[in-house]
Amino acid sequence: MVEAMIHGYARVSTTGQRDDLQVQALEAAGAKRIWSEVASGAATLRPELTKLLEAVEDGDTVVVWRLDRLGRSLPHLVATINDLDARGVRVQSLHDPIDTRSASGRMQLYIFATLAQFERELTVERTLAGLAAARSSGKTLGRPRKITEHRTQMANQLRKDGAGVATIARELSVSRATVYRMLAE
Repeated sequence: MVEAMIHGYARVSTTGQRDDLQVQALEAAGAKRIWSEVASGAATLRPELTKLLEAVEDGDTVVVWRLDRLGRSLPHLVATINDLDARGVRVQSLHDPIDTRSASGRMQLYIFATLAQFERELTVERTLAGLAAARSSGKTLGRPRKITEHRTQMANQLRKDGAGVATIARELSVSRATVYRMLAE
């Protein structure tokens, strides 16, 4: 009989983030194999998670830093944990005191997952409300435009003086496409 194995799964959302803290905690929890990747929580393609889900067997345990590392949404998290549970695989979260082998553990999972989903939705609502308030107060959002009236005048003057599009682009530190848009205005 094969001995049950503890698998760890670590995920960070962007390449600027590091998974060191998660990996160390997973190792301390006894994970013999750690699957790690950089992927947004909303990403549907998570190759390392897929490999982990294919590798686990009856009796194994999947350990995560937090439940939100495992699922991209509440329905995905619940489906993933239900699938693992049906296959005899235990899920353990180091920061959410949950043991999915018991009815109370599964209930806690659903409560925590619902609260996490609620928190994400509130964040989205607040962000959208903040953007709407900024727009209504006349603030310009986004990256500053490279095409200003002054730059357009400079581009037209350089063109009148015989400069080519590439030269104008270098002179104004913009792309040639931007120069063409300036000259068209």
